Amino acid sequence: MGKFLRIFFGCHARPDRSFYWHGRQFPICARCTGELAGILTGIPAILIFGYLSIPVMALLMLPMVADGFRQLLTKYTSTNLRRVITGFFFGMAFDSLLVHFHRACVGIAGELVRLILGDTEAVNRAIEMFL
Repeated sequence: MGKFLRIFFGCHARPDRSFYWHGRQFPICARCTGELAGILTGIPAILIFGYLSIPVMALLMLPMVADGFRQLLTKYTSTNLRRVITGFFFGMAFDSLLVHFHRACVGIAGELVRLILGDTEAVNRAIEMFL
């Protein structure tokens, strides 16, 4: 499972940027641990409250991106607590990004089907079913 998580997140799993439990290193770093927790929390949150708007989603993703680039481009070193918190908010927003992506793909595919088959009631019902 740890190898899959490292591949899925593209995680470096550096020991100095990872959490430990009973002397064993987590399979992914603190930032990716936060993202995973955010993704897992975001799924039921979307089902209960609905998905986030694009501006709110961007605001939740921005801190992790800024923290990561700040650390990459300067001598600044983030903390594991900051990494896990910013990763958590990014993960929650990522779920909504997937919903927006799905809706865009269904919309584009629907328009293509309309062009080929015509604007019929059956096509419209199929599109509505997947949105």
